[in-house]
Amino acid sequence: MRSRSPSVAAPLRTATISLLALAAAGCQPAGGPPGGGFPPPVVSVMIAEPKDVPVTFEYTAQTAGYREVEVRARVTGILLKRNYREGAAVRQGESLFTIDPAPFRIALARAEGDLAVAEARLAQARREVTRLKPVLEARAVSQKELDDALSAENIADAEAKSARARLNEAKLNLEWTRVEAPISGITSRAAVSEGSLVSGPGVLLAAITQTDPIYVVFGIPDREHIALRRDTDAGRLRVPADGRLKARLKLSDGSFHAREGVVNFRDVRVNPQTGTSEVRAEFPNPGNVLRAGAFARIVLHGAVRPNAVVVPQRAVMESPKGKYVYIVGADGKSAIRPVEAGDWTGEGWVINKGIAPGDRVVVDGTARLSIMPPGVPVKIADGAGAPAAAGGGKAAGGAQAAGKPAPAK
Repeated sequence: MRSRSPSVAAPLRTATISLLALAAAGCQPAGGPPGGGFPPPVVSVMIAEPKDVPVTFEYTAQTAGYREVEVRARVTGILLKRNYREGAAVRQGESLFTIDPAPFRIALARAEGDLAVAEARLAQARREVTRLKPVLEARAVSQKELDDALSAENIADAEAKSARARLNEAKLNLEWTRVEAPISGITSRAAVSEGSLVSGPGVLLAAITQTDPIYVVFGIPDREHIALRRDTDAGRLRVPADGRLKARLKLSDGSFHAREGVVNFRDVRVNPQTGTSEVRAEFPNPGNVLRAGAFARIVLHGAVRPNAVVVPQRAVMESPKGKYVYIVGADGKSAIRPVEAGDWTGEGWVINKGIAPGDRVVVDGTARLSIMPPGVPVKIADGAGAPAAAGGGKAAGGAQAAGKPAPAK
């Protein structure tokens, strides 16, 4: 194909440009609306109004017994009998095991005999002292004889006390052959069977767990704890005066425990392996519905963010530079406003920075605005201007509405 000469190409380009200019001028009537004749986008807005917003926090948790004890024997002997049904509830002081008491009865009888001998010697020594004291006054015996008698009395008294202590020890050992429940709770299976030799406290016999009430233990990440402390000090978060947040327990099947709990312990230490500090809540557990060791989700409530601005989820857009919203200014034109989103509530995002009270935030219609440059005139829909209900997911037109953040682990 032959190329055109410069003398022909220049007039052709000039004619083409002129035709395009005439076509563009014919497409827009004089005095028409901006944007090539298209009407301004219709949007609905909400007026940003500060209000107190309840805040909830959700964490992974695990149940633990209110009290968990190990049952061990205090004496060494043959395990004669198990007196409870494994897995059943027992009361404090109830007999769980019996250790063969025969050797301990014999030891008790021996201790009683030793005490009787010691007390007889003490009585004899006392009589000797009583006999020598008046004789000494008559100078019929020497002072040394009386001193020896007094010493013998003291020695006999000490031997009697020692024998009495051995007798008490023998009584205790005999009592300890009856292994009792130290607390009320649910028993575990027996770790030792009848006929086994139990070598005192070194052998675990069983365990008892008290689960009413029950503890729920969870960890708060250190960085989140710092953020909450900073918000509290800055007045952006208000907690109960006693610091005891209320709690609800979400079970593994998604249902909630019927009773509400309360936070009663916060550890000042941070676990170096997990980077979390341990927190504990206490829940009533009638009927032992909850079992120790189960995993669940705990939801804390009772904190409030005072004078917070909340916007629906669909109004907050996401970009590589962060979150933003569309604002309708006093001149009726749209504007992009970068925001700093805080907590997620049941109504939407809490906006920490970027929105002032009275701002008109675009709730619906962001899809049209996302494909237009900022500063275009907009039309507010009739009846729009009140806080809109939270919801929504993806905003049409290429912009993704910011989703709900994942709960802290």
